[in-house]
Amino acid sequence: MVVALPEGLDGPVEVALARSEEAIPPSSSLKGGALYELKWDGYRVAVVRDGAGARLWSRQGKELTSRFPDLVAAAVAQVEPGTVLDGEAVIWNGSRLDFDLLQRRLVNTPRKVAVLAARNPASLIVFDVLAHRAKDIRRRALRERRQLLEELSAGWDPPLQLSPTTDDEVTARDWMTQYRPAGIEGLVIKAADSVYTPGRRTWIKVKSRESTDVLIGGITGSLERPETIVAGLVRGGELQVVGRSTPLTRDQAQSLATVLTPAGPNHPWPDIISSSRFGTGRDKVPLVKVEPSVVAEVLADAALQAGGYRHPLRFVRARLDLGPEDLS
Repeated sequence: MVVALPEGLDGPVEVALARSEEAIPPSSSLKGGALYELKWDGYRVAVVRDGAGARLWSRQGKELTSRFPDLVAAAVAQVEPGTVLDGEAVIWNGSRLDFDLLQRRLVNTPRKVAVLAARNPASLIVFDVLAHRAKDIRRRALRERRQLLEELSAGWDPPLQLSPTTDDEVTARDWMTQYRPAGIEGLVIKAADSVYTPGRRTWIKVKSRESTDVLIGGITGSLERPETIVAGLVRGGELQVVGRSTPLTRDQAQSLATVLTPAGPNHPWPDIISSSRFGTGRDKVPLVKVEPSVVAEVLADAALQAGGYRHPLRFVRARLDLGPEDLS
């Protein structure tokens, strides 16, 4: 069966984006009111279902079809040709989302990917529909697209799932804490009367953050003027890097400079760190190592990877009332 999708929706698909804000906006501040959705910790994917089958595209325009054979099979079986969906590919590990399991899908051979899919199947959390019966519906209001999506998803079975949404701000605030243990990063807020805007940050994302304590094992900048902290925790008797902070304010930097001590020769960390937590894999970040004796209170979101925080931490204060032994 030949199904010709509209130009721009036949893949790759440019998706709508969200801008970060600190506070949850009231519903009355958005056109037609607000729809509050969960922010999933996974891979953003557009699913293009045509007459030949289904293809998955990343936010960056990379084809992910071969990486998610389980989701492709589900889309072919359950989604009508001529449909384009916007959603998030996730993998559950028990009761929590596991980003590391998603990463393995990208770095292994197709044969290994098939084994991984059988061992840890993915789920597709769908939150928008961009084409229906080969017609572009992105200019329809979100509330209309959502109603259509709910009708389409009524017959779905896992791994296809409809992302929950609410127009009640109180419920949305409850979700920020209730779903955090599952690895939900926060909320995405959209105007109910808005059209779909490819490439534009017309949506709003608000991340859920909670206070936690870490050791300061290093800094960027200098001991006299630290710019960011590099956080560590002792695991298995070894000090491991778990994250890096956003830039310190002037007052925070001045305060930390008075309590940090240069590291001795046995500090286990390298002089230069290259990691996705510090930018791209090609970035080299000089590290000023310090004695891991100062405890810092930081704000962290729910996104974890390889036992560390995938997104930057926010330094709150040095906890001089605590020592490393208090974190064990």
